[in-house]
Amino acid sequence: MVHISRVDLNLFVVFDTVLAEGGITAAGRRLHLSQPAVSHALARLRELLGDPLFERQGRGMVPTPYARSIAGEVRLALARLEGTLREAAPFDPARSERRFSVAFRDVLELLLVPALMARLAAAGPGIELAAARMDRARLESDLQTGAVDLAIDVLLPVPPAVRRERILSEPMVVVARKGHPALKRDLDLAAYLAQEHIQVSSRRRGPGLEDMELARLGVSRRIRLRCRQYGTACRTASMTDLLATMPARYADVANKPWGNRVVPLPLPETRLELFLYWHGNTDRDPASLWLREQLKAAIAAA
Repeated sequence: MVHISRVDLNLFVVFDTVLAEGGITAAGRRLHLSQPAVSHALARLRELLGDPLFERQGRGMVPTPYARSIAGEVRLALARLEGTLREAAPFDPARSERRFSVAFRDVLELLLVPALMARLAAAGPGIELAAARMDRARLESDLQTGAVDLAIDVLLPVPPAVRRERILSEPMVVVARKGHPALKRDLDLAAYLAQEHIQVSSRRRGPGLEDMELARLGVSRRIRLRCRQYGTACRTASMTDLLATMPARYADVANKPWGNRVVPLPLPETRLELFLYWHGNTDRDPASLWLREQLKAAIAAA
């Protein structure tokens, strides 16, 4: 049994970073340590725990079964300790070297990261930002352990430990090529339903926001193309008579190169609502509070 008095907590910081980065060199860069220093720390922890912890596979380091079994609890313990220390100290962005991680859906990264990074860069030269992929299945654990600091997504069912705040309610618009015959007059619902459509989704099947509202009205539209990127949808719309439906701000960004017409969706009640998610253990963390405010300001400016 390992007694806590024999444990150097820095060894577990190294362990967690090697696990996250997948290698000693990358972990050293993140921790501002040399490669020999990281290797030495791992050797001390291996001796302490009696396990190899990592095995080299190609250019990366793969955790052993024992390392995987303790990884979650180690990350959670470090996050709790770090949160306790942060709550006790003010956050000064001008002097901070904090690396924040925010999970986005793909399209939100294009929309929000530039505005957010501009604010972070102006506030502090040492602040870094990592835009992470949104993993809904791991949302609670990623927020709890600090793998991500914040997440942005549509309304999701979350446990009480995960906090959320609505930060955007966006109208939907229709993108169509210039000269599209359906847009000679105002686009009403009948004209909208008479056209063929592009649906943007990361899923292989399933309805979009507009489809759920159409179903409520007892009607449906014909989806001719399903794609994953709003830029793809806008370019396709510029070359065909297909209509692409998307949130207004997405169209502002994705449609710029193509110059399509953008008109209101004839379903005014259909809106995209986005929520900001964080874990309750960071409710009073000054850095988290500051980052939340920066992100909300970036959304307002995007």
